Amino acid sequence: MTDVFAPGGQQVFHEHRRLLFSVAYRLLGSAADAEDAVQDAWIKWSAADRSQVADPKAYLTRIVSNLALERLRSTRHKRETYVGPWLPEPILTGGDACEAAMDAESVSMAMLVVLETLSPLERAVFVLKEVFGFSHAEIAEAVERSEAAVRQAAHRAREHVQARRPRFTADRTRQREVTERFFAAATGGDVNALMELLSPDVTLWTDGGGKVRQALLPVVGAQTVASWFAAIGTVTYQGVEPADMRAELVGINGGPGIVFSSPERVIATVTFDFGPDGRITALHNVANPDKLRAVADGTAHDIGTR
Repeated sequence: MTDVFAPGGQQVFHEHRRLLFSVAYRLLGSAADAEDAVQDAWIKWSAADRSQVADPKAYLTRIVSNLALERLRSTRHKRETYVGPWLPEPILTGGDACEAAMDAESVSMAMLVVLETLSPLERAVFVLKEVFGFSHAEIAEAVERSEAAVRQAAHRAREHVQARRPRFTADRTRQREVTERFFAAATGGDVNALMELLSPDVTLWTDGGGKVRQALLPVVGAQTVASWFAAIGTVTYQGVEPADMRAELVGINGGPGIVFSSPERVIATVTFDFGPDGRITALHNVANPDKLRAVADGTAHDIGTR
């Protein structure tokens, strides 16, 4: 066994750690599970005969992809029996303007929800091919499948994603502007201002995981969604009085989002999906406390793909 603390081994792993988290998070939709996969990859890397590794980046990506695939298969049943809508675990991504558009889109809550509908293999192939630019041959080696099987999975996954994700959305400056206006209207309780920002058939997805009270079905329609958010400043929520609730505009999953907090804890996050006209077409509200730890610890993740 190679010495865990051999000089070079740690350094090489550290150089690729951000990339490994980026891969694992897109495969799993959970920051906690992604961190576990990266830690397990470190253990495997530490024990490997690294003198035989010609391409550390490819080798480490293969390790973390397989670990994430194993974890994804084992967690699928939990997600199928989840109370209410299942949403990914949000992460802070700093200023949303600094991320490349493709990187940001591939880690958006809406995209991660779509990826959740793929099979584990299709999801791994799509992420590695479309997001990270690996070849079919490299992916075949990473997921231990034939190249033909990988090509088939890539084709199915691409068609599936394209059918469920809009081709055109508002530019990022417009998204930021609409989010800021939504923030002001929601914290000010202005239903009419909120209505102007929402598409008529806007959908609100709320994830409480059975831990906190949330809508168990999607909330649909501009009037209903606007009323939901306008009430934030007037009702007690999760035991927190309106006067004690704090809202903050932050970068979440590569785009603008809102974090709601009490003096003691993070209460919820809200992220947005936008149509080509700049209006909000969907909102993702995560309130399950188990999914708010990555946001609560305040670490902003670099979700770049290179």
